[in-house]
Amino acid sequence: MPAGGPTGGHVLRKAIRGERRRVTAASLLGMTHQACEALVPVVIGVIIDEAVATGSSGTLLRWLLVLAVLFLVLSTCYRTSARITEGAGEHAAHKLRLELAARVLDPRGGADDGRLPGVLSSIATNDARRVGSVATVMSYGLSAIAALTISAVALLRISVPLGLLVLLGIPPLLWLGHRISQPLERRSEAEQERAAHASGVAADLVSGLRVLKGMGAESAAVARYRTTSRESLAAALRAARSRAGHEGAVLALTGVFIAVIGLVGAYLAMRGDISIGELVAAVGLAQFLLGPFQLLTYVNAEFAQGRASARRIAEVLAAPAAVAGGDAAPAEGASGSLRLRGVSLGALRSVDLDIHPGSVTGIVARDPAAAGDLLRCLSREKDPDAGVIELDGVPLTGIDPDELRRHVLVAHHNADLFESSLLDNVRAGAGADGTGGKGTGGDGTGGEASAVDAALHASAADEVALLLPDGADTVLAERGRSLSGGQRQRVALARALAADRRVLVLHDPTTAVDTVTESRIAARLRHARRGRTTVLVTTSPALLATADRVVVLDQGVATAEGRHDELAAADETYRAVVLA
Repeated sequence: MPAGGPTGGHVLRKAIRGERRRVTAASLLGMTHQACEALVPVVIGVIIDEAVATGSSGTLLRWLLVLAVLFLVLSTCYRTSARITEGAGEHAAHKLRLELAARVLDPRGGADDGRLPGVLSSIATNDARRVGSVATVMSYGLSAIAALTISAVALLRISVPLGLLVLLGIPPLLWLGHRISQPLERRSEAEQERAAHASGVAADLVSGLRVLKGMGAESAAVARYRTTSRESLAAALRAARSRAGHEGAVLALTGVFIAVIGLVGAYLAMRGDISIGELVAAVGLAQFLLGPFQLLTYVNAEFAQGRASARRIAEVLAAPAAVAGGDAAPAEGASGSLRLRGVSLGALRSVDLDIHPGSVTGIVARDPAAAGDLLRCLSREKDPDAGVIELDGVPLTGIDPDELRRHVLVAHHNADLFESSLLDNVRAGAGADGTGGKGTGGDGTGGEASAVDAALHASAADEVALLLPDGADTVLAERGRSLSGGQRQRVALARALAADRRVLVLHDPTTAVDTVTESRIAARLRHARRGRTTVLVTTSPALLATADRVVVLDQGVATAEGRHDELAAADETYRAVVLA
């Protein structure tokens, strides 16, 4: 974990501090409830000594009324405290989810490095819930401590030896309970890690289900998930056994302690040091003490699991950003030129490239990894290990990633669609920067509609809408799975075009589209992007034929450039990649 980043303890304390008002109110009500509970055996002892032993009906009625008031107060305080306590836990978990979402969605990235999407989902749900539970049980723990204190004071008033026995015996019991909870904490963390990994693998397999079926790899996928699931189950069972052992050990200790209190009270009553009523009160208090001890056992277990989850949340929050921020910005109305000098990252090796403003430039990479690294550089998902990329003369590393993406849009090949209407998916691009597209009217709605219509036509997504039952208003399934691969690509392309960025980088936008439709898209794309800079990272002959210039990347360096027909005639590498 990087120096200065949040730790598990910091996450836990922040969750509790953020709900201190609710925790304080619930704790006060809980303490009142426990105080009344502790006073019940004391009042019963008084009734025996002052009413039953003397036969006084008036005294009996008076103390019965006191007992009724005690039950009314403790019942009301318990219900109200429980309601506030649950609210504190839910609010604390919700705030953590918002904080995790903000970190995951941070334009600088880095939170998802080395983590499957399902792992992040598990952390944002299960781990956030467990840390929120710590805020819930705080009031329980304070109420239990208050109950033990009040019981000790009451026993001191009955008998000094009994009171001292409780006061001196509680701290060692609490210390032993904490020591016993440490294996549970370790195993809870392992359980959450394995469960999160299983969730991530499941999400990964579901998202690639069509590919797996196409490859005939269902059995391998099932075997992989079965192994992961069994490991998760084994970790969960170890944690459950640890929790059961923890609770059993603590209950055994508290049972012995309460039995000792009862035996000492009986001995004192036999000697005549305390009355029958005081003995009843002492035995009642000894039995009552089982409740606070059980509550502390539960609180201790929740804290152990909460600490483990807090460490996992802290790892995400403290994850280093993939790229640094910046305060520079491209000049308004600038042309949209890109300049690469000596750019190296992964498969890229000292790439020099000039992309002229308003042009359509094709980039053909023999190695798909080189294409992926170039896209990551242009979108600032990663900064180059060496070299510089400039947008209108301003280095990308000096521009805040969020600001950069208002000018440069990199539309990846595997773009996902939302579970919404086709039209809303395209509108998401038109309104992504708040401008509503070019030609915006007074309130932005006219320009946005114009940009969306133009994008639908250019991408041939309007033809997709004609085939759907409710046209463009048809609600798509999750990730657009109700569409074919080519239809999804056309809708994703329409969304990218509707954004109308100064620079648009498209990665293989038509690989699943039929040849005739691809040719129409290629012809319309150039018109739709007139006056804007467009980069096509693709091997599609139809798209490359519309480019002003095509650059060939071989072994991570630019080896050739020219028009599509020129390269097809003269460059063997180009023919092998594009025309083979």
